[in-house]
Amino acid sequence: MTIEAIKEALPAYAKDTKLNLGSVTTTSSLTEQQLWGTLLATAVAARNPLVLREIADEAVKHLSAEAIESAKGAASIMAMNNVYYRAKHLIGEDAYQSLPARLRMQIIGKPGVEKVDFELWCLAVSAITGCGVCLESHEKTVASAGASRDHVHDALRVASVIHAAAVTLDAEAALS
Repeated sequence: MTIEAIKEALPAYAKDTKLNLGSVTTTSSLTEQQLWGTLLATAVAARNPLVLREIADEAVKHLSAEAIESAKGAASIMAMNNVYYRAKHLIGEDAYQSLPARLRMQIIGKPGVEKVDFELWCLAVSAITGCGVCLESHEKTVASAGASRDHVHDALRVASVIHAAAVTLDAEAALS
């Protein structure tokens, strides 16, 4: 199972997505762990079974068991946080900002991998779900940990292409 299987499954009209999928996985400033963790976390967030299965199957060749769990954990915690923090922001009422979340987020404090890698995965997932508050927060954290703009940029590119592949394959499945 490979990235190639995803590319092969994409229809002709998604040629740009197919080409970009090849590009983001072969020309990146990210370390191998950062890249494959980003791919896995965003595949979980994008929710397409084929994309997730193919990336998860290939990720085991590039990530430790701890990194796999951490990438999935990043997607899980951000599924919660992106809804919560985006909603508080969109309500626009300052009174909500001072209320404590009272949501468990232990994985953020002890993710099982380098904190910068985990935060980069959280940032990429937040790009898919569209939480501006989380994007700003995680970008500041990775930047303060020494990640470059190229790292953030590459993580965002991965998120956008994985999301595009998932949306396209979901559409094709619904239309068949």
